[in-house]
Amino acid sequence: MLQVPFIRENKDLVINRLAKRNIDATEMINNVIAFDEDRRRIQTELDNTLAESNALSKEIGNLYKSGKAQEANVLKEKTSELKELSKELTEALNTKSTELNELLYKIPNVPNDIVPAGSSEEDNLEVFSEGDIPTLYEGALPHWELAKKYDIIDFELGNKITGAGFPVYKGKGARLQRALIAYFLDKNTEAGYTEFQLPHLVNEASGFGTGQLPDKEGQMYHVTADNLYLIPTAEVPGTNIFRDVVLNESELPIGITGYTPCFRREAGSYGAHVRGLNRLHQFDKVEILRVEHPSKSYEALDGMVEHVKTILQELKLPYRILRLCGGDLGFTSALTYDFEVFSTAQDRWLEISSVSNFETFQANRLKLRFKNSEGKNELAHTLNGSSLALPRVLAGILENYQTEEGIVIPEVLQPYTGFKIID
Repeated sequence: MLQVPFIRENKDLVINRLAKRNIDATEMINNVIAFDEDRRRIQTELDNTLAESNALSKEIGNLYKSGKAQEANVLKEKTSELKELSKELTEALNTKSTELNELLYKIPNVPNDIVPAGSSEEDNLEVFSEGDIPTLYEGALPHWELAKKYDIIDFELGNKITGAGFPVYKGKGARLQRALIAYFLDKNTEAGYTEFQLPHLVNEASGFGTGQLPDKEGQMYHVTADNLYLIPTAEVPGTNIFRDVVLNESELPIGITGYTPCFRREAGSYGAHVRGLNRLHQFDKVEILRVEHPSKSYEALDGMVEHVKTILQELKLPYRILRLCGGDLGFTSALTYDFEVFSTAQDRWLEISSVSNFETFQANRLKLRFKNSEGKNELAHTLNGSSLALPRVLAGILENYQTEEGIVIPEVLQPYTGFKIID
């Protein structure tokens, strides 16, 4: 959530930056400023009313002590009027504050200055690529056919048990999945991230805290009887660890990592681009999260990008990094880098990671602050990244490492799998 003082002081900048998202935010921003002026006017009137009431109460006490009961009783009638007015003003203030917050919840984060303008993923900017695209043998298969050939992932069984988008991993497929999770967690903890095991359901406050609600309510599985939501990413429970927390500046930076299954309802269209592991309702992901001092957050973002690069270098998968344009930027992000791995059998790029800086956008909702060197509370910056999302990494491994003899396991994973080939 954007901060109202920032909007007031940077009105034109906010409108111009939000235009990168293809949003004409002029009316929304003007409404925020108008609502805030009303809120501040009511607050001032309430403060003055309470101050007058307190002053009269003291005067009434002094009059009673001086034996001037009649004068005191006249003033008591005035204090009753002031109390009724203060009650009305408090209700008006609460209403106006709620209306203001509801409006603020609808406004996305302001893109960083280096975010390219654009309307879709076609306008994303490639900033880095690495790795050679392998030449596969004649008759190479996409991963969904490899999964069936080697009996390692059963999509039809998942459909029987639950529905489309809930695959069942079997045998060496399940072991490879487990190996990837362990490898990712080990790489993250070696880089200084503290491992957490996190809840897979969150309450409504947590969804609002990280910005999934109300923006992505239709994409989340909602357990209505308990008003809980299945998590779309470990970012939600992980970042909410710090909701309503005031840190000491010396505690920064904080880095955590965690593995969770993730649940998303938006999958479901048809075609090869969503077949197999390309888009699922349930999938596994290892996440990295950071809480940073505002002056260090972009340095931290660069570090997170470099960290994910080292993992893909060790997996020896061809990949590229994109800086997302305004039209493809997530609601809460100020700047996002997407990692994509090349699927040789599908002849297309598959997104496997997003690394983002949210600046103060989430922290403002979370009330995540730190006490700075001047002893004042200041909003922290939050960041997160996939390190990594498993389905498309697994798809990339199956397709790029396939041979006529079987699917070779990347060397770095072999100590985790206990086998060198799926045959």
